[in-house]
Amino acid sequence: MFDVLIIGGGVSGMSCGLVLGSAKKKLFATEKEIGIFTHQKSSSLQEAIFNNAYGIPSATLGSDLLVQSIKQLSQLYPHIAQIPSEKVLKIEGQSPEFIIITNKNTYKTKVIVVAIGAANTFSIEGLMQFVEPHQKSLPEKERIQLHNIDHKITEGIYVAGTLAGWRSQLAIAAGSGAAVATDILTLWNHGTQTHIHDSIR
Repeated sequence: MFDVLIIGGGVSGMSCGLVLGSAKKKLFATEKEIGIFTHQKSSSLQEAIFNNAYGIPSATLGSDLLVQSIKQLSQLYPHIAQIPSEKVLKIEGQSPEFIIITNKNTYKTKVIVVAIGAANTFSIEGLMQFVEPHQKSLPEKERIQLHNIDHKITEGIYVAGTLAGWRSQLAIAAGSGAAVATDILTLWNHGTQTHIHDSIR
């Protein structure tokens, strides 16, 4: 049983994982089981080059960022289980126990974060009732989002990044994933508003 499973290894999913991972030493997060499906083939970063993203050197390739983020997560927070090469097909159950079915395995989790792209090819059974037109994308692009209030779809299920209705900018997607992570940390911390910062002191 995972405490949280993140679906998606792109910007918002990895950002969520990094923030959750960084809370490992907090008492409320020490024993939490965290996993992330790191499937990245359909990430919009595959063809991106960045000159306008805060903190990222100009001319950085999105494809390189995808590789670097997986390495960073595994090196800094090896307690997070990375699940590569599996596509999520179906979600069953309700809070606090969900079942995630992939093309290869079945997993149980208490919380789900959906952090994949906003393409209209979205097809995860169990979430299709939440699909609606993307509110911040050109209609002709036929992008979709999952209906949510402040990233929360329903009890125990969150959405992050462009699929949450945000515009396709790296900084926005990363911030969305981090926001979901801090919401989950707040939940684990018995409702006390929580965020995680590292310090040189």
